[in-house]
Amino acid sequence: MINEALFTDEVQAYLAAHESTPISSFIFKGSPFSEITIQELAQQLEGKRRAKEKLPLWYETDGIIFPPKLNLEQTSSAQTATYKASLITGQTLVDGTGGFGIDSYYFSQVVPEVIHVEMNAKLSAFAKANFKTLKAKNITCVAGDSISYFQNTEDTYDTIFLDPGRRNDNKGKVFMLADCLPNVPASLLLLLSKCKTLWVKTAPMLDIAAGLRELHNVTEIHIVAVKNEVKELLWKIEGKVSPTGLRVHCVNLNERSSDHITMSYEALILASATYGNVANFLYEPMATLMKAGAFQWVSGHFKLAKLHEHSHLYTSKDLVEFPGRRFKVIDVLPFSKSLRKHIKFAKANVTTRNFPLSVEEIRKRLKIKEGGKDYLFFTTLDKNHKVVIVCKKI
Repeated sequence: MINEALFTDEVQAYLAAHESTPISSFIFKGSPFSEITIQELAQQLEGKRRAKEKLPLWYETDGIIFPPKLNLEQTSSAQTATYKASLITGQTLVDGTGGFGIDSYYFSQVVPEVIHVEMNAKLSAFAKANFKTLKAKNITCVAGDSISYFQNTEDTYDTIFLDPGRRNDNKGKVFMLADCLPNVPASLLLLLSKCKTLWVKTAPMLDIAAGLRELHNVTEIHIVAVKNEVKELLWKIEGKVSPTGLRVHCVNLNERSSDHITMSYEALILASATYGNVANFLYEPMATLMKAGAFQWVSGHFKLAKLHEHSHLYTSKDLVEFPGRRFKVIDVLPFSKSLRKHIKFAKANVTTRNFPLSVEEIRKRLKIKEGGKDYLFFTTLDKNHKVVIVCKKI
């Protein structure tokens, strides 16, 4: 299933020598190896390049075999996989949607026994070969459907992890877990009978309230971002409802640090905000708080005034610690036809919040280029008052 010739030192050296060669030029040269096609070589070269930032261990390790581009795009990054592994306890884990094996590998660093189940036999073979190369001896690979696997085993496990994917016959975006494979809501009783804890990873587009309607006994939701871009939602499901209630974790992973804010789901939905005019400082919440819908909670928890019900920007007289971006307010200008006379910047960082024009339209109208140290927030205040808040980032 895997072309064993790809593992030879000669082939690996050839790929390393062409790491910077444009892919079109690389393909045009053709394959110098009779037993390997140029398509196979190009797949490995593209895979290694993509792994450089996303999967540094796979990039740096000799003998790693990379899958097609789509499989590599869909896999977790090393950073998010490490975070997931930090949540896992117990002695046994089944990764029921194993894919290229990134999550399974990091699970294997904290769990003594990991079973990697993947219905794509070729992808399962890629993962198995790489586990051997990475010396991950505590991972067993099973090529097959995870639901069938659980239906046919008498074993139970401490943890099951699933990352449901979009059905091939569904051309639109998936917003419901029931529209994914495996169908977790339909198999929930079976899955919980086979483990103490079930973790489900979903795409950020899944609405949290909708997810809670489809799942039962959710005890934790982790909203995970990398450099303030939400990458995934993690749902922890247990056989019994937690006595402390559902907890929501908003996590932003950076290169050297992370922001982690936790609140109860009850506090989130019952929170109320206070409103006020723009004061000395402006705050923009990190993306995970926005995904959580913590618009009112942020106001109450950090004692900040919200500018408008739908603007999701906050202000205060005195500077406070805050999980997001903080700005010193320089000026507040009414949005009018004469605005161009007051905006003297050749370039600035433009953001819109609850505003009728897009960033592109504003740049075109005001002839402002991207960049610089000045920040312009185009937003709406009380009584539908449109303004531009001129700021400096703190």
